[in-house]
Amino acid sequence: MKTLAERIKPYWGLKSYAEIAKIFNTTAESVRKTGRNAGYEPYKVNSQNRQLTTEQEIERDVTVSSLKRKSDNNSKKYDFVCSENEKLKAMLTAFTSVGSGNTSVVPFKKESGNSEVTAFAIASDWHFEEQVESNNVNGKNEFNLEIAEGRVKMFFVNVARLTDIFGKESKLDTLYIALLGDLINGQLREEAMENNLLRPMEAMLRVHELLKQGIQYLLDNTKLNLVLHCHSGNHARTTKKIHISTESGNSLEWVLYHVLGADFKNNKRVRFVIPTSYHSFADVAGVKVRFHHGHAMRYAGGVGGISISVNKAIAQWNRVERADLDVFGHFHQLKDGGNFVCNGSLIGWNEFANFIKADFEKPKQAFFLIDHKRKEKTVTTPIFLT
Repeated sequence: MKTLAERIKPYWGLKSYAEIAKIFNTTAESVRKTGRNAGYEPYKVNSQNRQLTTEQEIERDVTVSSLKRKSDNNSKKYDFVCSENEKLKAMLTAFTSVGSGNTSVVPFKKESGNSEVTAFAIASDWHFEEQVESNNVNGKNEFNLEIAEGRVKMFFVNVARLTDIFGKESKLDTLYIALLGDLINGQLREEAMENNLLRPMEAMLRVHELLKQGIQYLLDNTKLNLVLHCHSGNHARTTKKIHISTESGNSLEWVLYHVLGADFKNNKRVRFVIPTSYHSFADVAGVKVRFHHGHAMRYAGGVGGISISVNKAIAQWNRVERADLDVFGHFHQLKDGGNFVCNGSLIGWNEFANFIKADFEKPKQAFFLIDHKRKEKTVTTPIFLT
């Protein structure tokens, strides 16, 4: 039996590491290291149009035939995932004590001297295991597992820096971390099955470990109390279409949040809010904040960007339960609309964004403050990730 180095040799220099990895069901990093160890000359992604030799074409055709057989099994795999989801629901009974309710409260206290503020750091739309190849987006971005992990770590480091900066001028005791979904890419679109660098369960485990490390970093490097509002996105679902009334129970991210909540259940400085409803609320010194992923609103490519659709949705929701500020992600663009904050993304510009003609934006997440005395949002700034 040929070694991996021998099997990848016909493709070396003709295909990218990721393309070779897909053929042999491994990772791009494994392909790169194997080739380097075998003494193959390093190369950058190029030469997709080079002519293959007869021997290379035969081996390619055999591989394509094998991949077609694997594709035929996709529907069976989907049924298996649905079955596993039912088992995961049963497992969640152990975590029912974590994150009860959908509202958190920071009371208003009359203070003399320095002003008092509460900080908010928004984390959403990471799409952790998705791959973005630089040549596919004209060099505007690149994204893989190594880059994703680096950006996640930078998120928590920069959150700590920002709270330290603003904490010098104002009394700052509490940090809200809004985990608003699409932290993993999942398999919402069929192309994700061939473009993702990890399977959904594997990606969820990696994200869980990084979130756990990030939360612990904030506990170790700040004196802040942490309140985490956790919402599922639309990418991590285990159903082909959104099941509106049972969306949380069909989301891998909802499982992730409960497991993460259990990790910190004995820490008095940490509180999780994990609702089953689409919205959750925070009352911060009389300012009511409404959290959600954002996928219940429609952009529709209209004039005025997202503002018109968002404000129409907010007005309708306010007729049921009024909020002073809506916080959401989903649209991959950082925008302070006054009565709303839309979060950016960790993955940044990709092929899909280019295809739908979305505005270009570098990877970034949102950070803002609410001033207790003024009872309003006073600062909004990006959390830079590159």
